[in-house]
Amino acid sequence: KGDKMALELPESMDNLIYWTNRSIDEGKATVWVDKQPCTKCGKAKMGKPVDAKTGKPKIRAKEYVCPNCGFTVEKVEYEDTLEACALYTCPECKHKGECTVPFKRKSVKGVQTLRLNCEKCGANIDVTKKMKAKK
Repeated sequence: KGDKMALELPESMDNLIYWTNRSIDEGKATVWVDKQPCTKCGKAKMGKPVDAKTGKPKIRAKEYVCPNCGFTVEKVEYEDTLEACALYTCPECKHKGECTVPFKRKSVKGVQTLRLNCEKCGANIDVTKKMKAKK
């Protein structure tokens, strides 16, 4: 393959807020969102608060915290400032492409969905929240 894609798959989950690898009908999508530096001190990347007992991030946390200065920001407010990176194979035209979109989910048929668009045919490529069936 001679064509080099600009987006690089992340090497580790440690710097990610979100990761998914989905089959969508005849196509597929890999989507991830990188952690961003703290907007207050800029020295560390914001992450979910860590459980003192287990040392692991709290899964359903409502906020993100800077491990360096302790600055806290609401989950929704923080996630709305992020970009989602995607590598996909379009379910309509089978084009392999990539894109970045704001990490904002919209309600599509009653399901929270991150919508990508094929750069070749313009088809919607919907990455829904896991285990949710469209109405």
